[in-house]
Amino acid sequence: MILNKNIKFIGITSLLLLSTTACKKEGCMDVLATNYNEEAKKDDGSCIYPTFEVPTTYAFTDASGNNTVSYSGQIERLDQLTEMATYLKSGKEAVLSVAVMDAMFQNTGNNGGGNFTFTSTKQLRDKCLATDTAMFGAYFDELATASLSFSETASSGQAGTLTSGTSTYLFAANGMEYAQLIEKGLMGAVFLNQALNVYFGDSKMDVDNSTAVNSSGGEYYTTMEHHWDEAFGYFGAPIDFPTNVSNLRFWAKYCNTQNANLGSNAQLMNAFLKGRAAIAQKQELTIRDEQILIIRKAWEKLSASQAVSYLEEAKANFGTDNAKFLHSLSEAYAFILCLKYVPLETRLITYPQIETLLEENIGNDFWAVSLVDLNSAISTLEGIYSL
Repeated sequence: MILNKNIKFIGITSLLLLSTTACKKEGCMDVLATNYNEEAKKDDGSCIYPTFEVPTTYAFTDASGNNTVSYSGQIERLDQLTEMATYLKSGKEAVLSVAVMDAMFQNTGNNGGGNFTFTSTKQLRDKCLATDTAMFGAYFDELATASLSFSETASSGQAGTLTSGTSTYLFAANGMEYAQLIEKGLMGAVFLNQALNVYFGDSKMDVDNSTAVNSSGGEYYTTMEHHWDEAFGYFGAPIDFPTNVSNLRFWAKYCNTQNANLGSNAQLMNAFLKGRAAIAQKQELTIRDEQILIIRKAWEKLSASQAVSYLEEAKANFGTDNAKFLHSLSEAYAFILCLKYVPLETRLITYPQIETLLEENIGNDFWAVSLVDLNSAISTLEGIYSL
């Protein structure tokens, strides 16, 4: 009888332990709710929904039906980087000019020195920090130098091109594809930085939200509404994203790429919509600020996840396809670089960790990167971001 009691006691204890370890953190898992808990793994039915209306598309009007959304300046900068990237990638078949890259970067003459197909008063350069301007200037020099050897076959210590399937890439002597570093680097230094730090910063958010900027001039939005719109403009998504995933640009394109892994499409778009609706309908600013937090964290994780995807691609092509290996590694390097622009208040990765990834795991000679280096970088990112 004593033995049977002990067995029964052990059985009950085991069930209790199993129940405890199997328990998942509960909370509201609906991003549209005011008490959304991003750490929750199981929905407990506690969601509380706002009393204001959140539209399903990024379309907002005032009481008279006037459109209050405007982010034309951001669209122009996206257009500039699109055409600049086309020029950068043409180095695989022609010699590139530093002067042309500089002219497009600072939009000389409001048409990129005659290299843009449109006119604009905006530019990419003036949105960069001084250190970034110097970095991109150095990248322009490296790319132009590499393009002098576009007819050569790239190898360790030799700049040139490599082809995989129908794709051809230009690499510097160190194996870096500077066209990718410039394009993705500007996605971080300008688009991500401006959206998450500048427009979502206190100086742009703690502003008037009571009167239209200039209704007689067709500017029916408040200053706060306009700043939120400008942050959304840098994301690069259509107003009916993610129902519509065509013509995605820059960050929105990669958001959709990582959606299967992260659920990033709905998470980011719903936060943009909810935050803008809270502003438009004069709701408590805590709702707006909660959405800023969601966007900042989701955007950071998106960049990290994309970096891991490219590192995995580099691994898959290691030792078998140098063109794809170096191309993927260049993309991964650039997306890791983007992480340094995430706001310090919410950034999960530390600057020393970013430096270790870029300077030690990958380094400045891509030909020397090993599988050990790639696995170490992947492990670091997966550990920080729970990927």
